[in-house]
Amino acid sequence: MSTEAPANVELDPENHPDSAAHPGAWRAPASAAERAEAGRLLRRRLPRRALGALTTAGRRDPLAILDEQNAGRLQDLLPLRAERMSQSPFAFYRGTAAIMAADLAADAHTGIVVPACGDAHISNFGFYASPQRTLVFDLNDFDEAAWGPWEWDLKRMIASVVIAGQASSRDEAAIRTAVLTSVRAYALAIRGASAMSPRDRFFTHLDAEAGLPNLDAASQKVLRRAIKQARKRTGERAARKITVLGEEGRLRFVEQPPTMTRLEAESEQRLHRMVRRYLESANADIRLLMRHYVLSDTARRVVGVGSVGTRCALALMQDGDGNALLLQSKEANRSVLEQYGGIPQPRVFTALVAEHGEGARVVGMQRIMQAVSDPLLGYLRIDGLDLYVRQFRDMKGGIEAEDLEDGPFASYAQACAVTLARAHAQSPFAPMISGYVGGGRTLGEVLLGWGHAYAELSRRDYEAFIAAQAGE
Repeated sequence: MSTEAPANVELDPENHPDSAAHPGAWRAPASAAERAEAGRLLRRRLPRRALGALTTAGRRDPLAILDEQNAGRLQDLLPLRAERMSQSPFAFYRGTAAIMAADLAADAHTGIVVPACGDAHISNFGFYASPQRTLVFDLNDFDEAAWGPWEWDLKRMIASVVIAGQASSRDEAAIRTAVLTSVRAYALAIRGASAMSPRDRFFTHLDAEAGLPNLDAASQKVLRRAIKQARKRTGERAARKITVLGEEGRLRFVEQPPTMTRLEAESEQRLHRMVRRYLESANADIRLLMRHYVLSDTARRVVGVGSVGTRCALALMQDGDGNALLLQSKEANRSVLEQYGGIPQPRVFTALVAEHGEGARVVGMQRIMQAVSDPLLGYLRIDGLDLYVRQFRDMKGGIEAEDLEDGPFASYAQACAVTLARAHAQSPFAPMISGYVGGGRTLGEVLLGWGHAYAELSRRDYEAFIAAQAGE
């Protein structure tokens, strides 16, 4: 159930992402100060304490949602998905963005919609290489990205902090500190971004190494180690590990069942068509770059936790000197924010999906929300299947939050919160969020309670999931 905005908080239709050029007399958009004031006024209609509501009684069937998702996936991989989700309450939580979207839809929200990740748990932040080959820290999963309420992303992140904290046996004080400081970090970051020009917000990014001097010694050690590992995770290094050179000079994938297996000949032919279709979505410079390569081999690749069972493949591209380029294609389905959260999407995005498929949505939202994105991003629709394409590896890496000491754990949560705020700040309505949130102390206490309540709910779902697996 959403909350209607009062008249003095109504989102200006001329500035809504749905809007086209509006003929008539010129008028300036609302200023940041005016939008911030509108956000503060929204507290009268929906007090920040109201965001602590969690309505679940008698209306939930979380396992039915998982079954519904499984119906359209590769059936032979479903046992592996269940195995990965069964590893821990946090692993289960990572695979249940759809359940959470359905839960969030039951309660009121602010009505301030932004480009939202849809699955902003703390394991979906990490490192990757910019086009300039510097290492950046940002959101790195956009399968569920769509327009949605800003607080839904923040709630998913906060719940993940609580669940990961409990999974690593932290005491309540450490979890409380991590939650409160990260909400405060979000508030300060969205306020700071709102004070910038839209162009300056657009170019802001988190350099992976720039913040090192501001961290405590333990956090610096963790970050340096993670950066070192990420720099090793290049596409070239991956190619050397998972390919072999045949007698004809052709590179081939090495099968590693069940996570990497050979595609059928029919599927391989489709991959050739997919590469051609993908290039239609790429920029002219990428199309020229790809003329150096030919498709050498393909393989099915199993990725992630919640994504297991979706169609994912690797394409091995090879130039005339034996240099390899790895591309990953992944199936894109409807965002859980739309499908289970019931959030209407702007016409410009529904039109994009209608013409080019859900892969175009994923790529579009990734380009909006990331400060810098993989230049090889692309999308295609083929044989009723929607896909998006990106480089494989390319210095992608992350931090295992559950393995951190308490201080670095809180620092990492704060970094995720700042990153999330930067993504949300691409919306013209970011000042409204800032005005509503304020300094973050009140909201922090609200979300601390909500996060614990949702962690308990997710734990019960996990136990029901384990019981269902045992009964099969």
